[in-house]
Amino acid sequence: MFAEAGLLDGYDATTHWAFADGIARRHPRIRMRPENALVVTGEGHRLVMAGGGTSWSDLALYLISRLAGIEQAMDTARMNLVEWHAVGQQPYARLARSRQSGDAVIARCQVWIAEHYQEPAPVAAMVRLSELPERTFKRRFQRATGLSPLEYVHTLRLEEAKQMLETGDEPVEAIANAVGYEDAGFFGRLFRRKVGLAPVQYRRRFGAMRRSLTTV
Repeated sequence: MFAEAGLLDGYDATTHWAFADGIARRHPRIRMRPENALVVTGEGHRLVMAGGGTSWSDLALYLISRLAGIEQAMDTARMNLVEWHAVGQQPYARLARSRQSGDAVIARCQVWIAEHYQEPAPVAAMVRLSELPERTFKRRFQRATGLSPLEYVHTLRLEEAKQMLETGDEPVEAIANAVGYEDAGFFGRLFRRKVGLAPVQYRRRFGAMRRSLTTV
């Protein structure tokens, strides 16, 4: 409603990560910040937005702090065992959100890369599979999926790495190699930039969550 009313034009904004891309396309003047669980913006900081479903607790604590004081907000958090979502929404988001292409050539490449993302030089392999000139392939891939071919490969690899971190205890270096990265340091930096947590931090948070849910 804020966006449709034009109140967010020229300002930062957030919403649930699953809807951020759609709003950004529909309202290009808004600076979407899907990595943030809470955004306060607009004239006089009168517009307050929360992201994912449980970010309502961040929103509630912020409003209590703003209207009643920081100590009251802290007391509320302690009383209700509320943990502030300092890491934002990125760790919870699925990276591979791109749609299946209606372009038959690109769709064929998507099917292939889903099974071969860990191979060396996967973009060059997709170019060969497409039988298109490289520049033409990259332009059509970007238009069809919303991502460059290399970004698409990274999203698939990191999504698989997230699953491996949640479900197993392999060393980070082994996971990096398994999904296609020979340089574990590069993998760690890329993972942190895209996900918002280092691989070890991600495993600690979401591996424990998965184990707890599995044993319930």
